[in-house]
Amino acid sequence: MPLTMYEASVPVFIRAFGNLSAILDKGLAFAEEQGIDPAELVQTRLIDDMHPLAAQIQRASDTAKGCASRLSGIAAPAMEDNEATFADLKARIARTVEFLNSVPAEAFEGSETRPVVMGSRTTSHTFEGKTYLLQHALPNFFFHVTTAYAILRQKGVPIGKADYLGPR
Repeated sequence: MPLTMYEASVPVFIRAFGNLSAILDKGLAFAEEQGIDPAELVQTRLIDDMHPLAAQIQRASDTAKGCASRLSGIAAPAMEDNEATFADLKARIARTVEFLNSVPAEAFEGSETRPVVMGSRTTSHTFEGKTYLLQHALPNFFFHVTTAYAILRQKGVPIGKADYLGPR
């Protein structure tokens, strides 16, 4: 049986969010052990023109729930982007995973050829579903997950590739 659009998206997002949540636990533990205000880590950026850790988690969440919504036709829950603590970020991840778990695999049937329109106020771009997933949603999601990992790593949080990849 060929790989489905559901299998290539929802379980991938959920696994990465589990790993990211565990990485956040290590970030909070590190802050507490080192006497660092956890809020400082939540607002840390890799460089001035990049978004901080909180926004990286928010964008990963938005990408995953937006992808599942666009491919399944099921509306994603709105989230306010007001997370300011590690607990808030973990709750955002949990709410995103809860939504992803609620989307049935059957809702993705036929989505590989379904048109997906992405746009802003000034422009729009239409993807075929498979192209949207493989060339936009997954790379964008992993950019933000990787950036969140890198922010914590560059602050000294003792995490590595095994944390990013998670348990087998």
